[in-house]
Amino acid sequence: MLLCASLRNAGDGSRRELAYRSAVAFVLLIAAASAQAQYPTRPIRLVVPFAPGGGTDIVARTVAQKLTEIFGQTVIVDNRAGANGIIGTDQVAKAKPDGYTVLITIASHAINPTLYAKLPYDTNADLVPVSLLAEYPFVITVHPSVPAKSLRELIAFARSHPNQLSYASSGNGSGPHLGMELFKTMTRIEMVHVPYKGAGAAAVDLISGQVQVFLNNFLAGMPMIKAGKLRALAVTSLKRSGVMPELPTVAESGAPGFSVTGWYGMLVPAGTPAAVVNALKDAVVKALRAKDVNERLSGEAAVPVGSTPEQFARHLDTEISKWASVIKQAGVRAENY
Repeated sequence: MLLCASLRNAGDGSRRELAYRSAVAFVLLIAAASAQAQYPTRPIRLVVPFAPGGGTDIVARTVAQKLTEIFGQTVIVDNRAGANGIIGTDQVAKAKPDGYTVLITIASHAINPTLYAKLPYDTNADLVPVSLLAEYPFVITVHPSVPAKSLRELIAFARSHPNQLSYASSGNGSGPHLGMELFKTMTRIEMVHVPYKGAGAAAVDLISGQVQVFLNNFLAGMPMIKAGKLRALAVTSLKRSGVMPELPTVAESGAPGFSVTGWYGMLVPAGTPAAVVNALKDAVVKALRAKDVNERLSGEAAVPVGSTPEQFARHLDTEISKWASVIKQAGVRAENY
């Protein structure tokens, strides 16, 4: 109605100009809607901000394969490791918001805002949630040379041999690092922290005996546990895992109330059209419900989720608050990334 009134009140030249601009705007709107409806029309890049071989990499490649089938477009996994996930995350935060550059990340995404004095991106403003992919427990593993067959024995050994054991993590301030700091506080033990650039590198040195303890991602650690290269002592969730029900929880093995669980999530650059975000979410949910994907993840102790963007946003808020408390209590701080 406003357009009609404007045309009536304008001169012939002005009316033609208004009509032309309106037509162009309408065509562009239709074209944009059509482009979003056809998404994707070219390959999608899933950025994993950690080194190959870790749990995030495994989940990303499992999901990428199924998304390739669903979309009919190649979905590529691109590992951009470094700085506790910050380098890869920053690349996605600054990417074009068109749905073709996607982040697959973990709890460190909620840890970094408190851990680091300054980040090159705004965690809340520069990235938007798509879906929570899966949740999983960690498992405390040791090298077979460690004289402890149970978690209680490990705690007793560490108390009588302070700082003689070293524990690996996938990076300073990572979930495994903070989880072990919480474990140390609750059990009153001292061990030396050895950070690595990713869980894969940490696992290599753990297997070789360069470090003795690792709060391992269950998904990535399971093959080494089954092969006898590592000894599993306890899971970090409050309930035992259905994959290894014989394995006790940390809470029932000397640290009552201890609970640390990890997660995998998908985010895209802020400004990505809602239609594209929803298309990604729908495809991810479908992928996670696929029998082969579900079995691949649940068989390794990861519980597929597949949430809405709103549900994942609430989960992120809770995680940021939780880890902020742990970081402050442990006195962990990293000024530079």
